[in-house]
Amino acid sequence: MAYRHGAYNSEQATSLTTPIQGSAALQVIFGTAPIHLSDNPRAAANTPKLCYSFAECVAAVGYSDDFEKFTLCQSIDANFRVFNVAPIILVNVLDPDNAAHVTANQEESYPVEGGQVFYNVQGVLIDTLVVKNDGAALVPGSDYITERDTAGNVVITLLSVAAQEADNLSISSTSTNPAGVTNEDIVGGVNVATGKETGLELIRQIYPKFGLVPGLLLAPGWSQQPVVAAALQAKVEALNGVFDCNCYLDIAADESGAIVYTDVKEAKEGMGASTNHGAALWPMVAVGEKIYYYSAMFAALTAYTDASNGDVPHASPSNKDLRITGTVLKDGTEVMLDQEQANLLNGQGVITAINANGFKSWGNNTAAYPSTTDPKDRWLAVRRFFDWDGNNFILTYFHKVDEPGNTRLIQSITDSQNIIGNGYVARGYCAGYRVEFRENENPITNLLDGHLTVHTFLAPYIPAEFIENIREYDVDALQAALTGGA
Repeated sequence: MAYRHGAYNSEQATSLTTPIQGSAALQVIFGTAPIHLSDNPRAAANTPKLCYSFAECVAAVGYSDDFEKFTLCQSIDANFRVFNVAPIILVNVLDPDNAAHVTANQEESYPVEGGQVFYNVQGVLIDTLVVKNDGAALVPGSDYITERDTAGNVVITLLSVAAQEADNLSISSTSTNPAGVTNEDIVGGVNVATGKETGLELIRQIYPKFGLVPGLLLAPGWSQQPVVAAALQAKVEALNGVFDCNCYLDIAADESGAIVYTDVKEAKEGMGASTNHGAALWPMVAVGEKIYYYSAMFAALTAYTDASNGDVPHASPSNKDLRITGTVLKDGTEVMLDQEQANLLNGQGVITAINANGFKSWGNNTAAYPSTTDPKDRWLAVRRFFDWDGNNFILTYFHKVDEPGNTRLIQSITDSQNIIGNGYVARGYCAGYRVEFRENENPITNLLDGHLTVHTFLAPYIPAEFIENIREYDVDALQAALTGGA
């Protein structure tokens, strides 16, 4: 942009419709982002970012339609452009301070045109930019200013007369290198010397930092890798020592996983997807030319379904509109499953999608099925209701910990929770809900140890997965029609 002096106008695109909000399916998403396009690239690595809008996501971690390089962006797109639901928490592991995650761009000569230089190098970290004129380094802010064009390239506008009159400038920089990110970066760890947490270890920080309990953990573009799938499944129980949540896992839709539906079972088993606190998904999905890992879209659909139902995860996201244009393999090859083929996958504990007058998500089973048939572990909607209700109990009654363990405390907890449960039943969220204090579950040894136990009986409704219409020929009706009832 040329040097400006005077009064000017500019216009900004109309903001997107305000997203509907919910926390039952709060997504914590791990992956890579174009941090060079964010407001503060140095602060964007291995730091959870809570975002309530597309603009907040862009400011926090940047945005690009290149989902293969920048995997977090498909979830940003799915949540704010496809389903318009919020909030989400983004964890970018692409670290500009990690030598493997950056690439040094050697000094090269670029022409000066109209007082500007177009530096067409992708992923440039602006604070690493070195601009020279005849070997002398120019000073940012006084000799030049920078901005980015719509393609993400750096446009250098020269301010000093000497620089403007130069034919060429020498420029070097450092760019982000998303190809340098590995499964180990997603899994993360803890630096023994500094205590700094990275990758999936950052899940621990979500509740202390934001006061929000994760509902869904996902790493689209990475969860198809066995090591990442294992790490995600290990994090869904006893988060912060007390909370439970769920994870969504992608089964690779390429030669490393399955390219035909009959190979999906083996691919699921090969990646170790077996948690009762989550779902396995296949194949990938597309909106126009954009290809998403299914977990990104299904998580957005889950959050939208919950938010549309009072932020209570009692309704299954299965057979809901996916707002996609196709189901595909990683290379874009179309996958067109009919209901019978999709049902086979459902019976293997895999959620998929079918085109039934528009694409619908299809499947209710957790990844643990068919190894378990326990309703609370088999049905995804039931499992999520159990986890959500249990987390809410902890949040609701934490303030009563350390109060005198007398009958008043016991009555307060049971009465309050039964009132809450009666509300669930009245609203059709579950078939029954009651809380009891049972003497046989509270022996004197436990009471002396400061341990009180209440027992909750709850029955979330199971998805009506199979609706049958029994038909029989009515001989009597035929006879009556032909004989007049004689």
